[in-house]
Amino acid sequence: MSKQKIILLVVALAMIGGGAGVLVHLKANQRLGAPAVKTEPLPGGKNLHVVLPERVLSYESKEIVQPAIVTNTLPRDTSYGQRLYTDKSDTNDWLLINVVLMGADRTSMHKPQYCLEGMGWRIDNTASSETKIPVSQPQPYDLPVIKLIASQTFQSANGEARTYRGLYVYWFVADDALSGEKSGRERMWWMAKNLLQTGELQRWAYVSCFSVCLPGQEDATFERMKKFLAASVPEFQTTPKPAAVDLSANP
Repeated sequence: MSKQKIILLVVALAMIGGGAGVLVHLKANQRLGAPAVKTEPLPGGKNLHVVLPERVLSYESKEIVQPAIVTNTLPRDTSYGQRLYTDKSDTNDWLLINVVLMGADRTSMHKPQYCLEGMGWRIDNTASSETKIPVSQPQPYDLPVIKLIASQTFQSANGEARTYRGLYVYWFVADDALSGEKSGRERMWWMAKNLLQTGELQRWAYVSCFSVCLPGQEDATFERMKKFLAASVPEFQTTPKPAAVDLSANP
């Protein structure tokens, strides 16, 4: 081996070793950031319960326990909150809100496409999109979300087959950060940048809203979901924070 190749090999090994050292140092010294959703401690451990509002507009709700297939698959330091909301005047009008809050293990954050398809839903990629939902509180802003539209055929009690459309709206939120970008690259870049600059691991939450309708009712259902989310999100999400008050204008 030539002298030049030996030098390059030594430099490469040094860079690999240095990078590994940085990663080990960051992991050993990182601190977990504050969640951007309202929580309360659970007894007997470090996990949290994500607190969702009991009533939103004309909707009442009941808490839904996360199924074992979820809690046994995701990291043990993952925290949850889930409620089923039903309109008091129309029981066919319902929405399921689910929040998954990561701990120190980032693998809690996952692509919902796997879960939907695992439950038999076929995602219509041509009808799915990144979009925004206007929210007025704590100040006007646009909530970035991903809207997935999927289909599944069910058998009724009399054996009749009927196809339904599932609308799945989701986004990611951390302290002072919102992401509705489908690939996840934006969120991963922010997480790595923040960890390198501050030593703090952003504590991301994955928030989803799911409802079902008949084919042709997708737009109307999405409008109801937008109205519901505009009212409910400020009740449990702490990002963005309220705008600072300009005290200089006071006498």
